[in-house]
Amino acid sequence: MIYQQRIIAISGSLRAASRNTALLQAARELAPAQMQIELYDGLALIPPFNPDLNPDDIAAVAELAQAVRRADGVLIASPEYAHGVSGVMKNALDWLVGSDALVHKPLAMFNAAPRASHSYAALQETLQLMSVRWPPASLPHNRCETPSAPGCRGF
Repeated sequence: MIYQQRIIAISGSLRAASRNTALLQAARELAPAQMQIELYDGLALIPPFNPDLNPDDIAAVAELAQAVRRADGVLIASPEYAHGVSGVMKNALDWLVGSDALVHKPLAMFNAAPRASHSYAALQETLQLMSVRWPPASLPHNRCETPSAPGCRGF
């Protein structure tokens, strides 16, 4: 039996016609046979973050944490709103901050908008606090047209 790498894909958009969700769906369809990409679709069910509540007592939050724990890696596609990450994505991450769900978990992120850059910085700041593992090529500032381009850190 061939081991299948499990990736949880989370879109930071609730729009029915979201381009970020469409990118995650394309990633799932184009993934190699040894990779299973599961699209998480419960973001709209997660209540506003409240540190007075136990995340394990909230079904939608507990399900998100379990889905992330079960995964070998995480793929995030989130739109940029007002120079930051979407509210629903930030809210979901706030619920996970106190857990071990993302600790040392490989994570990559992208955005369907070609000029989005502020959301990357906002997500990186939050996720860094959660001790995710960044494969070098997954960071937007590491992307280069050619390996010899000025400031390029490789593909």
